[in-house]
Formats: sequence, C-alpha cells, structure tokens
Amino acid sequence: MPRPIVLFAALSLLTAACGGGAAPRGSTVFTLPPTTSAGGTTTAAQTPPPSASSSTAPATTAVVTLEKGGSFTIALRPDKAPQTVARFAQKARSGFYGGLTFHRVEDWVVQGGDPSGNGTGGGRVPSEYNDLSFKLGAVGIARGQDPAWNNDSQWFVVKKDSTFLDKQYTNFGQVTSGMDVIMGIKIGDKIKSITIQ
Repeated sequence: MPRPIVLFAALSLLTAACGGGAAPRGSTVFTLPPTTSAGGTTTAAQTPPPSASSSTAPATTAVVTLEKGGSFTIALRPDKAPQTVARFAQKARSGFYGGLTFHRVEDWVVQGGDPSGNGTGGGRVPSEYNDLSFKLGAVGIARGQDPAWNNDSQWFVVKKDSTFLDKQYTNFGQVTSGMDVIMGIKIGDKIKSITIQ
C-alpha cells in the first residue's frame, strides 16, 4: 500500500476513535447561539419551564408596586396558563423584575419586564394560548413573529379592549385594582417589586 494511503487510513482510524467530531487542536470553533423573535425582538434560546413543586399551591395574585409610587393587583390564571403563571411567579419571587422598566407605553398597552430595558431581552418559551379575552386590564406575554414561542419575561397590560389579541397572545391574568396607576405609567417608569400570593 503506498505510504500516503496508509497515513490517511491511520489518521481516519485515529479520528474515529477520538470522536471524529472534535475540532483539531489549535483550531477555532464558532458557535452562534440560537435566537428567535419574541416581543418583537431577538431573544435568547429556549428557557426551560419552571420546576413544579407539588407542595406549592399555584400563584393566584400579583401586586406590582412602582418605584414612583402606586401599585396594581393582577388576578393570575394558573388554570388557563399554568407554565406562564409559574414562570412569572418564580421570576417575581426571585426579585428579577425589581428595577426593570416599562419600555413600551402606548394608548392601548403598557409593556415591561425586559432585562435589557428596550424590548430586546428575554428568552423564549412555548406559547400557552387559551380562551381568555383581552378586555380592559388583561395581562399577556409578549412574543415575536413565530406564534409558537413567547418571551420568557416581557409582559403587558392592555389599557382598552384589545380582542384582536385573543388566541394570538398568551393571556395569564386580569388587573383587579389599580387601573388608574397603569394609565399613569410613562416610558422608563420602574417596577419596585412584584409580590406573589
């Protein structure tokens, strides 16, 4: 067997024995993180669902307090969007939302919960559609172009009936008090805390 063929065969066997897929020593491998659009923005890879604890009752109420003063209460709907409510409650309890801003304020909606502060942050999670309607005070999760994926942290409250969002966005709660506070939110207003019960 000619020498170059023997050398090639030996290298092939060595590569196969060592896992074949590894890059040669000294070479650079570039891996781009997977991204998707959520909340109208590019976001990180899929976020796993929160771990469920059988001893913990589902969250049913969230009280959002603003740094500038005022608060509003959300009746959460774990019966309609269990993973979304669990994720929101987990983030709120960990203090994740403290200091984050409302980056989007329009005549019909306020949106916040973006760790980047400008609508570009957050990961992606599977959508959880249901039959709740986006009437005044409904609370939903932002998403991008692909309806199969939600943002894992950005959420919004509608300031008027917005039924065009029905079954297009995950509805996971309803404001029960403090709509006057929501109507007074300005771009850049900060969340002081979200208390979950």
